[in-house]
Amino acid sequence: MKLRNAILAGLMFGMAHGLAVNAGEEKITKGYYTMDAMGCMLLKECTKDVERINSSIDLERAFPQSNWDVVKDEFDQIMIAFQKIGVHVHLADERYFPVGHRGVYHTVSNHFYLNRSYVYRPHILMSVVRHEGWHAAQDCMAGTIKNNMIAIIKPEEDVPEIWQEMVRRTYPAHAQPWEKEATWAGKTAGMTQKALESCAAGTMWTDYDPTPMTREWLEENGYLTK
Repeated sequence: MKLRNAILAGLMFGMAHGLAVNAGEEKITKGYYTMDAMGCMLLKECTKDVERINSSIDLERAFPQSNWDVVKDEFDQIMIAFQKIGVHVHLADERYFPVGHRGVYHTVSNHFYLNRSYVYRPHILMSVVRHEGWHAAQDCMAGTIKNNMIAIIKPEEDVPEIWQEMVRRTYPAHAQPWEKEATWAGKTAGMTQKALESCAAGTMWTDYDPTPMTREWLEENGYLTK
């Protein structure tokens, strides 16, 4: 009995020690690989194995086996624009993402997170950074990066049909207008970089003509004059 109690005590100590190491993760009530776990990360309550990155140098350190030469210039230019507008980028452990999610942009905090298990491949990383970065640009189009709204940047009919069809098959209808152009941007070199640099320069609404609905909203909220 004493031996059994000692074993149980050891197990309980180990469990308690594990919770102490992963401070904050006790707030995840539905397990890892869920939207609940992602929410804990987005709210910065779960911070273990979440690392902020600032340039391609950080990618080279995180994934030394990969060759970043092909994408480093575009990535670094995007990161410079992010820094100017206040967007932070993080590498995070896969347990904070629902299965299959490669990255997420949070419109409230203006930060986004990359799933470490996917983005060790340069072409995948750039696709995710462009896609989520486009959502940051949509945030900027909606008045200011410091809000919790996003607006489409280009008319839906401008999005090539191949990307429209892909989005129709993979996203719910209510999200498709924003995801169509983000998917297009994710596959197009320089597109997101240009939009983010426009946001950083404060020329979003002259470089990109707002859609009629967006213009109406911007005028009603004092961002543009009628």
